[in-house]
Amino acid sequence: MSVYREVAVQSLRDPRSGLLVLRPMSGQGFPPTMKVSCGRQLVLDYPEGTCFLVQAKMTDRLGGEPYLYVWHGDPVTVLTKTQAEAFLQQYRRLRL
Repeated sequence: MSVYREVAVQSLRDPRSGLLVLRPMSGQGFPPTMKVSCGRQLVLDYPEGTCFLVQAKMTDRLGGEPYLYVWHGDPVTVLTKTQAEAFLQQYRRLRL
């Protein structure tokens, strides 16, 4: 069982479907291509390129490839690019 942890994610356009999706920002131990399952409001209410700080856990409960799951009721923080970079730098420092 995986535990929830803070993950910086960013909305971007899926090249196959053309829809906005969330993906983890690189440098956190998750590939930036990993899928993120979350409430649709995060991709409907914010423009492409928006960064968020979410509570997520890795799961494969649907029997396929692992993905990050964000519970729709958890608080989400919108990050500026500067705040996202600061979070990623802090994450890197904690791993050393």
